[in-house]
Amino acid sequence: MPLSNGRPYLAIPGPSVLPDRILAAMQRPSPNIYAGALVDMVAGMWPDLRALAGTAGHVASYICNGHGAWEAVNSNLFSRGDKALVLATGVFGHGWASTARGLGVDVQVLEFGGTAAVDPAMVEQALRADPSIKAVLMTHVDTASSVKSDVQAVRAAMDAAGHSALLAVDCVASLGCDEIRMDAWGVDVMLGASQKGLMCPPGMAFVWFNDKARECCRRSGLRTPYWDWTLRADPQEFWQYWFGTAPTAHLYALRESLTMILHEEGLPQVWARHATLARSIWAAFDAWGQGHAGIRLNVPIAAQRGHSVTAAHLPAPDATRLRQWCETNAGVTLGIGLGMATPQDPHASGSLRVASMGHVNAHMTLGALAVMQAGLTALRIPHGAGALEAATSVIAAAAP
Repeated sequence: MPLSNGRPYLAIPGPSVLPDRILAAMQRPSPNIYAGALVDMVAGMWPDLRALAGTAGHVASYICNGHGAWEAVNSNLFSRGDKALVLATGVFGHGWASTARGLGVDVQVLEFGGTAAVDPAMVEQALRADPSIKAVLMTHVDTASSVKSDVQAVRAAMDAAGHSALLAVDCVASLGCDEIRMDAWGVDVMLGASQKGLMCPPGMAFVWFNDKARECCRRSGLRTPYWDWTLRADPQEFWQYWFGTAPTAHLYALRESLTMILHEEGLPQVWARHATLARSIWAAFDAWGQGHAGIRLNVPIAAQRGHSVTAAHLPAPDATRLRQWCETNAGVTLGIGLGMATPQDPHASGSLRVASMGHVNAHMTLGALAVMQAGLTALRIPHGAGALEAATSVIAAAAP
């Protein structure tokens, strides 16, 4: 007898859960896009977007997903034949490299595998070997592997090499989840999107950039009218923010999201909540894996794990069996093992991901873990004991 009737829980790493108040904010007639309430509301959003990224620099908004944000950054940073150094810790690092290469950028990839963070020493060595590299592209948290890299350490490596390259960081999976301080960390260009920590539907992306990046890329040859960040960041008319009609429903959603994150909960508390929920998931997997080596977290070192998503492994095909059981029988949808395929497991049936991003609290995370515990038991998948006790202990220790 399935027990899935009721409100489903989408525990995948994007699109994330939409709060009721954000859904409600979007349900309104089309507004005047030339003057009035919408224009006034949007004017107040740019300072909040800068605060979210930790920057006093420029911000450009696009109607697209995170892949579109890659294209926006590539188009504004490079001319054909320019060199980029891409630091890959999973699927999305390679994805960014592929889009740059498709535009004619000369891409060198430093591969760090899908289980460990960027090694700054290797970055410094690569930069010393090639002074002509124009930009270093890195992913803060790779949504597929859940690896989190130290942005400050990469910046320090670039400085130690005495290199003039710009530092561009993909923060799609960490924005509004993990601590990000663009200016303090020495980031020149940063990108994010609406559908993860910002709790909005897919369809909006953002690029933040400083004066150094703006000046260095003023004559970039790949820039096209649509992707050009110049007018978007400093428009003379409202339509120039989006090079056309504004994404009105998304803007109402974003306004509500920024209010919730910055003006109600507060960004430091948002970061702390995500860290606690992530640690509770890790504690459960550590317990399940005791005496059962096939159950393990994808990233061995806790400091190198993102707080918005956790990638984990079970013996193949048990991860797929567990995901199917949880969705069919309990209404909880877990993420697939994206990028986790191996010759022995070509369909990544031994990998899954559990999201803890955006509009997620203790009962949602503990509920998902309890459902997974029930699934492991029902499917007779061997596992260690005490997972729910370990997860609840993390929550209890963090609660006031």
